[in-house]
Amino acid sequence: MDRYIPTGNEMISLPKINESTAAIEDFTYLSMQHKGLIEVRGGQTLPLIVPFVRIDDCDVPLSNMVWNREHYWIPALSAKVGLLDFTMTILTPIKERGFAIKLSLTGPENAEIVWGLKGCWDSSWHCINEDKELDGKAHCYESGWNDSVIFDFRCGVPVFAFAPMCDKKIHAEFDVSNNSVTYCLSRTDRISKNESKELVFFWGLGYEEVAAATSAKEMLRRGWDWEYHRTSVWLDRRACPMHTPKLTEIYNTNLFFCIFYSTGVTLDTEELVCATSRGTRYYVSAAYWDRDTLLWAFPAILDADQELAGEILHYIFGRQRKNLGVHSRYIDGTVLEPGFELDELMAPIIALESYVTKTGDAEMLEDANVQNGIRQILKTLDSMRHPDTALYETFLQPTDDEIVHPYLTYNNVLVWKSLNALARLYPQKYQHLSVAAEEVKAAIYKHCVFQSNGKSYFGWSIDLEGSHNVYDEPPGSLQLLPYYGFCDCMDEIWQNTVSMIRSPDYEYSFANSPIAEIGCAHAPYPWILSLCNSLLSGHAAQAFRELEILEMDNGIACESVDPVTGTCTTGAAFATCAGFLCHSIKTADKEGFYAE
Repeated sequence: MDRYIPTGNEMISLPKINESTAAIEDFTYLSMQHKGLIEVRGGQTLPLIVPFVRIDDCDVPLSNMVWNREHYWIPALSAKVGLLDFTMTILTPIKERGFAIKLSLTGPENAEIVWGLKGCWDSSWHCINEDKELDGKAHCYESGWNDSVIFDFRCGVPVFAFAPMCDKKIHAEFDVSNNSVTYCLSRTDRISKNESKELVFFWGLGYEEVAAATSAKEMLRRGWDWEYHRTSVWLDRRACPMHTPKLTEIYNTNLFFCIFYSTGVTLDTEELVCATSRGTRYYVSAAYWDRDTLLWAFPAILDADQELAGEILHYIFGRQRKNLGVHSRYIDGTVLEPGFELDELMAPIIALESYVTKTGDAEMLEDANVQNGIRQILKTLDSMRHPDTALYETFLQPTDDEIVHPYLTYNNVLVWKSLNALARLYPQKYQHLSVAAEEVKAAIYKHCVFQSNGKSYFGWSIDLEGSHNVYDEPPGSLQLLPYYGFCDCMDEIWQNTVSMIRSPDYEYSFANSPIAEIGCAHAPYPWILSLCNSLLSGHAAQAFRELEILEMDNGIACESVDPVTGTCTTGAAFATCAGFLCHSIKTADKEGFYAE
């Protein structure tokens, strides 16, 4: 199975940097016009971009390859090419429309070489959960704008373009056939004994030729060192040390993956948007979920970058406001998958409260879009209330799967929390909601608590007619009730509930495995979100031990893992989960739960 080391910035993502081939297999960007992601892919035999070194007219393969993430986000490779020492660093500079690749060679003896980048632009795709190849024409041609070549894609009018520039004079060759472009960007050099040579290629992205070429030229004029320094300072200001080197790497790599793969700026309208993932390795790419963004990604982003967190809330209460609580939407706010989800309806209020508490930004509360959004949420919420009981129904569960019974205990806890939050944030306008919140809490304890073998526990879902089920879902777990402040960890009913779902007898428990977390019907393996829940609900010591041995998706959060090896089984490159993993690690660490 291929291992990938992704990177990216606000505008462009490189989700598939292959560790075994050093190839960049694709890049992606967000397009508001197209409601999602555009992916530019390489070919089956020749990838989109790959370095090469030619000695005596023969391409010499890389060997002894070792990768690391500089500043936890910048992929850097060291390798051998014959007797030569080779390095490659891939930089996606902050606030630039593009990326840069720096190659270096050092020789123990004199050598004549031809080196550079080559590749194949084989296809272009529109990606929102499912991928559809774009029906247009690929072009490649020489351009005076960058003294090199331009790649552009047109469907009658331009769709996008990308262009390379090098910091040294190079030779560019290309061939266009069957709507596929192969190319080679090369330089001939002589390396003396112990001498080092460097090449830096800047790749610009834009709507058409001029924008793409000048995006590359901007980075070229700034220079590698300037771009690298600005980006590394940005990363270092947000990075955070943890108790062990492994935990520090997990935290910071997942933090930057969350920031750059669950948020982004659209190429066409230059708007900040949120998405499940800006890469196609995650199976529901480039769509928006309230829960995923606001309950999972948002807490980590708020901790690392308050300005970005504020922009996210403006996006949610702006473009996404019309359909809050609907299963999933496109990045422009229109409905993708219909279906009501109560946890998603409550998510914006929970995020708003955490933001104002953290930042003290009272102006956010006065924003007209925020106030309109709150009124809309309350109106929708009222329509979901049982006519006689203070419980609220949902159609889909936190996994997005259909309910067994309509009233979920976890979801109604989020209602309780949200009503209290509004009463605190708007004491003059919504103080009465604190009474409504207490009615919800009383209804939960009256109607959602059941008994087995003389012990009381919370049911997962109920129908208010006597039926319930014993179940739990990592994306919205009953283990999180103390985390949301509904009860404390000494609550006997909660303790009994957690014991039941963590028991080896529970169908989706992996209590006797090295990764002793919980799965569910949606994915019957230990979930990383379950590990997050463990960190937040009194099982942090176990979760920290698991983190020290987990592989996940090459160190990045995924949906679920093998219970023995800890490698990814479902949902690779899960960007919003990466955020909740960071938040859970930091919360448990701050509360002193880390065990050496």
